[in-house]
Amino acid sequence: MKINEVEALVGITKKNIRFYEEQGLLAPRRNSENGYRDYGEAEVSVLRRIKLMRKLGVSLEEIRQMQAGSLTVADGMRRHLVALERDRENLDQSIRLCGRLTDCRERLEDLDAGAILEEMTVMEQSGTSFQNKQKQDIRIQYVAPVVISLGMTALMGGIIALMVWIFIMGSGKGAPWPLLAILIAIPLLVAAGVLLALVQRLREIRKGEMDDAKNY
Repeated sequence: MKINEVEALVGITKKNIRFYEEQGLLAPRRNSENGYRDYGEAEVSVLRRIKLMRKLGVSLEEIRQMQAGSLTVADGMRRHLVALERDRENLDQSIRLCGRLTDCRERLEDLDAGAILEEMTVMEQSGTSFQNKQKQDIRIQYVAPVVISLGMTALMGGIIALMVWIFIMGSGKGAPWPLLAILIAIPLLVAAGVLLALVQRLREIRKGEMDDAKNY
């Protein structure tokens, strides 16, 4: 079977199937004639088991150990139940804290957030984990620089292609190729500068801003 057929049969996207292959959870055969992946019933069964475990929230590492036989299904489920109980306790703590705040009559600007954060810090030191959405907030900042940089790079590429086309179609013998090289080099340098700025910006967001966000 082809990957499209497996996707429709199991209900797992091609992207996920390839990811599981990269993680070593799936190893389809290769067609000796064309080198394409060849999926069979064995791979379909493996993917169904992976899908089941992932829908239950089992980690990839635990699935890997169960596949290797170092953990039985019962062992894996017992370990996973411990994690689920811990998550439930964390959720219960969040529910209780949010429930207390439903009695709060102040406006947000009048809320003593510092006192509540201190209380949460003490709870975290005791093992409680709260849902922290700050990383999602930071990821949003990646979108604008990536889109702008890709757009500028595509524009420079279009300018280069246009200049090459004009010189080829409109110039005869003795066309000023050195001038063409200079004109091509300019947008190439601009595109390279934009991409370099993108890399630096992403590093700033990842290292600087995310580190700052952890302090709140």
